[in-house]
Amino acid sequence: MARQAAKTSKKSTTAAKKTTRKSAPKFAADSILKFYRDMLLIRRFEEKAGQLYGMGLIGGFCHLYIGQEAVVVGMKSAITENDAVITSYRDHGHMLASGMDAKGVMAELTGREGGYSKGKGGSMHMFSKDANFYGGHGIVGACVPLGTGLAFSQKYQGTNDVTLCYMGDGTANQGQVYESFNMAELWGLPVVYVIENNEYAMGTSVKRSSAQTQLYRRGESFNVPGEQVDGMDVLAVAEAGRKAVEWVRSGKGPFILEMKTYRYRGHSMSDPAKYRSKEEVNKKRAEHDPIEQIRQKIISDKINTEDELKEIDREVKAIVASAVEFAQNSPEPQPEELYTDVVA
Repeated sequence: MARQAAKTSKKSTTAAKKTTRKSAPKFAADSILKFYRDMLLIRRFEEKAGQLYGMGLIGGFCHLYIGQEAVVVGMKSAITENDAVITSYRDHGHMLASGMDAKGVMAELTGREGGYSKGKGGSMHMFSKDANFYGGHGIVGACVPLGTGLAFSQKYQGTNDVTLCYMGDGTANQGQVYESFNMAELWGLPVVYVIENNEYAMGTSVKRSSAQTQLYRRGESFNVPGEQVDGMDVLAVAEAGRKAVEWVRSGKGPFILEMKTYRYRGHSMSDPAKYRSKEEVNKKRAEHDPIEQIRQKIISDKINTEDELKEIDREVKAIVASAVEFAQNSPEPQPEELYTDVVA
C-alpha cells in the first residue's frame, strides 16, 4: 500500500506539469528540411482541397487542417512505422503525415473509386491498414475509446508498439474521453492522447465551453501525466512527442499532450467563422505560422537558400497537381459498391 501511495503521489506531481515547451536546439539539418517539406505538402494539399470544394468537386463535409500542420508532422517523427494513429474528422493532414499517398487521399475526397475508402468515405472516413492509420471518425469523441482499444490490443499482443490518439479541444469535454483515460491508466496502456487545442472547437471558444481550460490537466484525477506544448512550433512538438512516446513505450501508461495550435479556416468549409475577428487570424498567421517559423530557421541557419526552398515548393505543388489529376481521371464507384464493405 505504501509503495502504491508513493507511486500515485509521484504521478500526480508529473500530471501537474506545465512547460509550454519551446524549440529544442538540436535537430539535424535533414530532419528540419523534412519537417518543412511535410508541412508544406499538407498546406498545399489543403489549399487545393478548399478550391475543389468551392468548385463542387468535393461533397459532404470538409474540415481543413491549415495552420495546424506542425502537430502531426512533429508527432510523426516521434513514432515508428509500426505504431498506430487514429484521429477525428479533421484528418487529411494526419493521413499525409502517416505516409498515405496524396493521390488516394484526393481521390477519396472527390468520391472516386481510386480513393482509400473506394470513394465511399469522403473527407471524414478513410483509413489505411498498411499505414497503420485507423481513421478518420465523424462522431465527436469516437476516436478516443477506439484509440484506447488499439493500445489495449498492442499491450495484449506484447508488440511494444504505441498508439497516437488525436482529438480536438471540443472532444476533450466528452464523457467517453474520461472513461478512456481511466481505463488506460488502470491497465497501463501505451497511448499518447494528443489534444489539438485550436481554441474554438466547432465555433465556441475554449474559455466559454471548458471549466478547466488547461486541457493537459484533464487526466489528473486518473493520475495520467500531461504537458502543454507550443503546437505551432514543429521542433517543440517533435521533442515533446519523443519524450511522451518514450514514456508510454517503456510501460509507464498513457500520457496527454495538449498542443496549443490554431486553424486559419472555419471549422469546416461551410463555417463562415464569424465568432472571431479577421485581425485575430491575421495576427496569429503573421506571428506564429508553423511553416514560416521553420522556413526562417532554415534560412538563418543556412541550411538551404531561398531558391532551394522555392524548388521544394514547386515539387510539392507538382505532387498535389498530380493527385488532382489522378482523382479527376478515377471513375466514380459502381452502384454495386453500395453492398460491399457493409458487414465484416
